[in-house]
Amino acid sequence: MCNLYAPTGPQKISMRFAVGAPVGAYAATVAPLKNGPIVVPGRALVAQWGLIPPNSPTRSPSLPNGQRMTTNNARRERLASAPTYRNAWRRGQRCIIPADSFDEPNWSTGKNEWWRFWRADGEPWALAGIWSEWCDPESGEVVPSYTMITQNCDGHPLLGLMHKPDPNLPAEQQDKRAVVPIEPGDWDRWLHGTVAQAEALIQVPAEALFQHGPADPAKQHLLF
Repeated sequence: MCNLYAPTGPQKISMRFAVGAPVGAYAATVAPLKNGPIVVPGRALVAQWGLIPPNSPTRSPSLPNGQRMTTNNARRERLASAPTYRNAWRRGQRCIIPADSFDEPNWSTGKNEWWRFWRADGEPWALAGIWSEWCDPESGEVVPSYTMITQNCDGHPLLGLMHKPDPNLPAEQQDKRAVVPIEPGDWDRWLHGTVAQAEALIQVPAEALFQHGPADPAKQHLLF
């Protein structure tokens, strides 16, 4: 799963994805419930990271009874069944999340050290997501929001080192989670293809795709 990433800047999004630059403010680091840029068919926009269920009473994702929900990550196994995600998934409301980098907790040493991931080719990531629009019942404001899709990466030589392991489970049953990068040749299929075509694009990325190292700027000389 991912709870922190560096979004790509507006002008770079416009150039890389051949859309108008997203209008609206977002920070250099995006955390859950903060605004970030997404690319949807034909345009880019700024939306809330944390998909708002249609029946949520507030823009902070909640059940009708007010119970808070965490919706910045969506498990690919539940896209078609979870009430929060299934309508957007079935309707093809998929988006690309442009990111210069993303952070994950590295537990390879037995303790947490935040680790940062860039593309080895220097381009921004195009991470898979779904999005929707929620209407504020009090003000009538339409609020776009999105979630980042995650997938199982048990056994991956790099991604499998992220997140705290469960000592009670074998290595092949840890259910370590990772984001879903979409490669440039597949962007159109992800945004416009059928559900089956999109499902086929959810693949664990090759280790060679990554440049990575400590998220602490003071340790960037340790990149490998």
